[in-house]
Amino acid sequence: MLKQRIITALILAPLAILAILFLPLAGFEIAIALVMGLGAWEWANMSGITGRVSKGVYAALITAACLLLSYIVPVEKIWFQGTLNATYQFILGVAAVWWLVSLFMIIAYPRYSAWWRTNRLIRSIFGVLTLLPTWVAVVSLRTNLYDIDPLYGASLIFYVLGIVWAADIGAFFVGVKFGRHKLRPNVSPGKTYEGLIGGIGASSAIIAFAALHYHVDPTRIWLHLVIGGLTVGVSALGDLNESMFKRCAGIKDSGNLLPGHGGILDRIDSLTAAFPVFAFCYVTWMA
Repeated sequence: MLKQRIITALILAPLAILAILFLPLAGFEIAIALVMGLGAWEWANMSGITGRVSKGVYAALITAACLLLSYIVPVEKIWFQGTLNATYQFILGVAAVWWLVSLFMIIAYPRYSAWWRTNRLIRSIFGVLTLLPTWVAVVSLRTNLYDIDPLYGASLIFYVLGIVWAADIGAFFVGVKFGRHKLRPNVSPGKTYEGLIGGIGASSAIIAFAALHYHVDPTRIWLHLVIGGLTVGVSALGDLNESMFKRCAGIKDSGNLLPGHGGILDRIDSLTAAFPVFAFCYVTWMA
């Protein structure tokens, strides 16, 4: 299992880096849409949709929705004079509300879950609210200031990836060593408050480095720390959200597309929350 995980990571990590850095924007939009489509295939399974045709239709609809947005809003119109396209802003705002709702669902689980737990349509809609804004967020960040610095948007994506991955690593080691108080045992028994604090602490170094790298005004450093901390915190929410839906579906992994890692969603669950929330905060207060 460990050997499979390492081999898969060694293949996927360079491909992801190359895609972020070197794909033309139109190609990047398509690539991220395809990733969201694969995630949708797995979300269909978590929604109780088991037929291959039905899962394929759901995955195709999510992919098509992403591509339709790329057609409606060409890359050169995603940003105009430093302002994000209104449609994309709206979708990010909806995502922020969805993750707030998801927080209450996780806190209350399994109470008040009867209205959605056995309803495939509602759980499928939750997938749309999770995956489509992730595509919008990643594309919005990648295209930001592209005319001035083609790699600026890539640096924003790497920033989010860096703080989320640092948080995952910190949470794992601190949780194993010191974890005593369960975060949400009804949803994910392995998560602890100590691990969450350790993850936030580990990501703080990257947040501080980014503030220095971008020469942030000292009077606004607090804003970067708050948004960075919020992004890390909500990434844990994304992980718990997927765990909750997997528990409802009675499955351990979202899929088996990645040998040794489970499914696509098992690897990007925290990012499906982190990217939309960070992008919403960035567009609202930092851009």
